[in-house]
Amino acid sequence: MAVTKAGSVFMAFLFSVGVKLAHNGWSVSYTRKEICILKGSSVDLTCFYTYPSGYLVTSTFWFSAKQSDRWRENSIPEDLTEDPGYSGRVKYPGTESGHSTLRITDLREEDSAEYHFSFHKQTSGLGYSLPGTALSITGLQVKVTGSQKLTLTCSTTCPLSDNPTYMWYMNGQYLQEDIFPWYRYLVSSKYAGSYSCAVKGHENLHSPAVCVHGHNCQSVTTVNRNMCALKGTSVDISCTYTYPNDPQISKAFWSNKWGTRGEPEDLSQDPKYVGRVEYRIPGNKENDCTLRFTGLRMSDSAEYRFRLRTILGGKFAGTPVLLTVTDVLLELDPTSVLEGESAILRCTTKCTLGPNTAFIWYKNGQPIPNNYPYSNRLYQNPVSNDDAGGYSCAVVGHDDLHSPEVTLRVRYKPKSTSASVSPSGKIVEGSSVTLTCNSDANPPVQNYTWLKRNVTSPRASGQSYTITKISSEDNGEYYCEARNILGGENSSLIPIYIPVAFLWAHVVGVGVGAVLAAGALVFTYCMLKRRFRGSDHSITDTHSVHVHPDPNSDTYTALINIKSPENEHLRGNTSDTYTTLINIKSPENDKQEGVTHTDLQREDQIPVYENIPLYETILRVEPPQSLD
Repeated sequence: MAVTKAGSVFMAFLFSVGVKLAHNGWSVSYTRKEICILKGSSVDLTCFYTYPSGYLVTSTFWFSAKQSDRWRENSIPEDLTEDPGYSGRVKYPGTESGHSTLRITDLREEDSAEYHFSFHKQTSGLGYSLPGTALSITGLQVKVTGSQKLTLTCSTTCPLSDNPTYMWYMNGQYLQEDIFPWYRYLVSSKYAGSYSCAVKGHENLHSPAVCVHGHNCQSVTTVNRNMCALKGTSVDISCTYTYPNDPQISKAFWSNKWGTRGEPEDLSQDPKYVGRVEYRIPGNKENDCTLRFTGLRMSDSAEYRFRLRTILGGKFAGTPVLLTVTDVLLELDPTSVLEGESAILRCTTKCTLGPNTAFIWYKNGQPIPNNYPYSNRLYQNPVSNDDAGGYSCAVVGHDDLHSPEVTLRVRYKPKSTSASVSPSGKIVEGSSVTLTCNSDANPPVQNYTWLKRNVTSPRASGQSYTITKISSEDNGEYYCEARNILGGENSSLIPIYIPVAFLWAHVVGVGVGAVLAAGALVFTYCMLKRRFRGSDHSITDTHSVHVHPDPNSDTYTALINIKSPENEHLRGNTSDTYTTLINIKSPENDKQEGVTHTDLQREDQIPVYENIPLYETILRVEPPQSLD
């Protein structure tokens, strides 16, 4: 049966005492209103339920309001199978649509309570019925009345259900059975001894023996008939006994099996128990026969019985005690969850350790806070990826006895996705740049995709993306997408730009070169046009350009073909197809232009510029006086 409680809306059917409870088409019928049953036995609580068509019951369970102090919220019932006080003792053997049975084994007096059936509805939350089935747990006790001739009665604290048959024993030997709870004969001193009773079908659940008339009386009393203990711990099986003075006891011991000769073996002599069991050697009056176990093993789970032997060969045995040794186990449901879902961890044992058992929880070996120590469940709701890890639990007081570790796996889509660039300094045109994407995901990222802002098609795939021989065309903002089967996430934008200084030098170089080339062509065109028109100023050298400067103007230049023989001394190491910048105001060139050095009124010295590789020609020219 599933447990569903968070955010539930409750609807209780409140009625006076009755077997069938109904409300608006919902009904619960309990087969028994009250049950009285023996301590140590088992019981089945059964109910039938109906609900209107169109509704869906998603889960059912049983609970007891007596356990509400263990609930996470006092007003929200929780499944009895999850209560550590019932660990290993409750189950649902018959749960079908419209029918449910709760079975409780190894009943204890503290199990006396009212039990209710509950169901979870898909639309309106949780519903349950009040009242339920009242369960009373009782032991057996022999009461003695009278003086000379005694009346023996098998007494209980409530009338046993199902019309029991009572069985009587004297000194451990069967005497008789009857439907009535009292022994049919009056007991005289002639029949002095120890008497006990039981109920048919539960012959192993004897009452404590009672000595009648005080002579030749023998009895063994154990506190618990069923015991549960943790593996690796110690446990005491408490026991007291009485025996007459005569005949004397020759041996008192505990046993859990029969030897090869058909006789019970002394536990202290068994190699498997040597050094791990001890009990006191009794005298011949009231004695302590407690059995102490140390270093408990799982194989120690068995039925143990105290036995007496007399010097005359007499034998007497007490009632058996069932010891169950358990380890601590951690159950995780489910072991793998999506982030945002819920997970429940259960610390379980095979038997009920005690009504006040508390638990401690560990994650990756470290204790974690727990506001509900008496609950054997740890809720993770909602689960985050931080909750993933190895969990274990232990019983408080035995913190060193951890359960085996169980791993909670949390699945989630990529998160914390980021992009980085290498190298991290200035990006130089023509160099290589590598972009790297990192993301946290479970299951791991399956695909990395690189994209550029405002560009629809992906640039690349893979966790790393390398741009070789980067250029201005690669400028932009880049990001990566990380994706697994659960979804994807994009990183933030990462800008990739070649610094302006490198770009500007390239642009300026190309631009200036283009402007100067255009200027040279215009100037050449103008000079040729003037020549053909028969200008007063002729050019005497076919390999040079004649310029008419204004004497008051600044420096003037001329375009000279340095391949001409006259200018061979100017070529130097320059290309044979490119020109150089020459200061025509130097004395050497004044003669060529027909202008004296002094007439130009230039500054004292203007250097000659040669071999400028970036540009073909730089000209500073006086416009023609007339182009007609």
